[in-house]
Amino acid sequence: MLILISKRLGLMALTMVVVSMLVFLLLEVNIQGVATKVLGPYSTLDQREIWLKANGYFDPLYQRYVRWLGHFAVGDLGQSVRFKAPVAAILGPRLRNTAILGLGVFVVLIPVSLTLGILAGMREGSKLDRVISVSSIITTSVPEFASSVFLAAIFVFGLHWLPGTSTMTEGFTLRELILPILVLVLYDFGYVARMTRASMAEVMTTHYVRTAVLKGLPYRQVILKHALRNALIAPFTVIMLQVSWLLSGVIVVESFFAYRGFGALLLEASLNQDIFVIEACAMTAVFVAVSTQTLADIGYTYLNPRIRFR
Repeated sequence: MLILISKRLGLMALTMVVVSMLVFLLLEVNIQGVATKVLGPYSTLDQREIWLKANGYFDPLYQRYVRWLGHFAVGDLGQSVRFKAPVAAILGPRLRNTAILGLGVFVVLIPVSLTLGILAGMREGSKLDRVISVSSIITTSVPEFASSVFLAAIFVFGLHWLPGTSTMTEGFTLRELILPILVLVLYDFGYVARMTRASMAEVMTTHYVRTAVLKGLPYRQVILKHALRNALIAPFTVIMLQVSWLLSGVIVVESFFAYRGFGALLLEASLNQDIFVIEACAMTAVFVAVSTQTLADIGYTYLNPRIRFR
């Protein structure tokens, strides 16, 4: 088990190094472009040359990459051109806000989607299965921007129950999180529920489950002790992958509700060509994606004992 974890961590580190090289080559090779983005399009050639020399951009490429990577490793992410502040000071609160939003989504999404997916898989072909399956397909097929407009029209302009923005200007309030969480849950619920339903339906047809039923074991015991654990292997992997989606894939929702999260920061940095913020966001998103995938692989071995003994 320790060997497996070591291999996964080593692969994670290698992936991060490769991605860091790609990010550096894409954004840092054109040094005149970097200087223009930092100093502005109206800066003179002499001003750009002075800035490039002061920041070591005339050094060999490999030296610049090692120095750039070292700064990232110690949390020195540079200075934001758009916000006139250290990138680390901006990135931290935005990550925290998106983490709060993601936690709220998972608190609702996981129990609802797993429960309905298991119920549908236990009764494959039944009326309940068809209702859950159709509901899952409908919710997943509606994009976030459409459901945001639809829910805002109902709860903000129609019923006047909820605020239309989630700016948190008066401090943290759960009421402003309801609509963003609802939009994300509706969009992602169908995907997780369908995966859970397919996995549960497959497990219910296996020989060991049929044998347990024929032996007269209580149906509840068969489900909880024999079927459920194996049925949760695929949904567990899918749920772990949703973490990286919630980090960088919620740009539409955060922008629509004016929520100051990671996705909105990435969009604003891209629109303003804030190169150091873009680099920090890219590396953070990849780190979260690789970390969650590594945790999913390790957790997979606990759910599936056959992997541990190969």
